[in-house]
Amino acid sequence: MGNVDPRTKRAFTPALLLDVLSQLPRTQRFLVGYSGGCDSTVLVHAMATVRERLAPIDVLAVHIDHGLHRDSTSWARHCVATCNTLGMPCVTQRVEVTAVARGHTGLEAAAREVRYEALQALMNAGDVLLTAHHQDDQAETLVLQLLRGAGAAGLAAMPVLRPFGRGLLARPLLSFSRLALRDYAARYDLYWIEDPSNLDLSYDRNYVRHMVMEPLRQRWPRVSAVFERVARQQAELAALADTLAATDIQACRIEGAGENALSVV
Repeated sequence: MGNVDPRTKRAFTPALLLDVLSQLPRTQRFLVGYSGGCDSTVLVHAMATVRERLAPIDVLAVHIDHGLHRDSTSWARHCVATCNTLGMPCVTQRVEVTAVARGHTGLEAAAREVRYEALQALMNAGDVLLTAHHQDDQAETLVLQLLRGAGAAGLAAMPVLRPFGRGLLARPLLSFSRLALRDYAARYDLYWIEDPSNLDLSYDRNYVRHMVMEPLRQRWPRVSAVFERVARQQAELAALADTLAATDIQACRIEGAGENALSVV
């Protein structure tokens, strides 16, 4: 068995995942985003482990093939084969990231856009899509938002739960580090795909991951945990600001004059 992540002292287990899932709104089906990489492989494996305890909720793994790498078709086959081994239903869908989309939004954003569109099309009303974003992803998102000059809502980074298509998108791994997930993968001898584009520093997130976060981690080992906490605090501040704004605007309404009528007195 591998060592517990020294940055968080918190290992990842299927039981802990089940605890997180129990706090989500009720649903009839979980869709699990499965890229084939380490993080999503861990999530799929853990979901397969707790699947019987989730009954009667259905669980379906979904792989979106962007067609951006020459081996993407074999990656899709790998995902289906892995799910077959785990007894997990899996669907794959090929999408096209057009040159126009790349030119206007950048390849990262364009790929995410078409992936999300494909995932939304597969969702039934009330479905919950689970993605494998983790604590280090959250820390990187916070840094990217800082560089964009974002306010509290932006610095909240990725929410644990948000509306998505006809259902919800949930990120049950946000409190677990990348190393904790790697430790889980080693513990269960999992096999995953290493996408070579993850080393391409021309992508902003990769640059932040390798050139910003790693040096910070050498000096402050718990930096990702701290940044993840900062994002949660900013989310709380943003929610509080929204609540106060709603209270203020309600106090300015003119009774009986319609909700768009406000008093300026």
